[in-house]
Amino acid sequence: MSSLNTRQYTAIVILQYVILLFDVCVNSFASFARRHPTDLLVLYVIQDFCLIVALTLLLVNFFSTYIFQAGLIQLLYTRFRMTLVLCIIYMILSISLHTWHITIHWSAPLEHYWTKGFHILYSAHRTGTTSENLEYRFVGEYTIILDLYKVAVLYYYFYKRASLRIADPRFYKGSAWLQNQLSIS
Repeated sequence: MSSLNTRQYTAIVILQYVILLFDVCVNSFASFARRHPTDLLVLYVIQDFCLIVALTLLLVNFFSTYIFQAGLIQLLYTRFRMTLVLCIIYMILSISLHTWHITIHWSAPLEHYWTKGFHILYSAHRTGTTSENLEYRFVGEYTIILDLYKVAVLYYYFYKRASLRIADPRFYKGSAWLQNQLSIS
């Protein structure tokens, strides 16, 4: 990559990491805004917009590679398939969860009422498991889920990994590695 591309790439990576950090913070602290449903709605809309921007930035990085411009999209797809699938699944789960959460808690934001379907969606979004596999500890009116946030963590890991791997110089020029990849497929 040239120095201009390196500067652009650095700016994009920093923006991607800021978006990921914002997403982590919203997932961690959104329950503190529960008292004010309008604020929570704005927070969720911004988070969903940031997820779309994050996916767009990742795709822009893909489109700027030599491999993509040469029409070898399949090679990029096989390398980054899991990241793209997780981005889309995480975005769908997030938008669904936010919509349902606002619908349930808009009129009575401090009531702790979760339908079974909402509980399953929340568990799938945050943990990747169903409610039968979770352990609970009740603290006042809040439920703390002791399992890891698997889907969110997988999304963060694969997204960050892809944003770093796309900087590989082999993606930006013709090389012996590229010729080898073409002969394999």
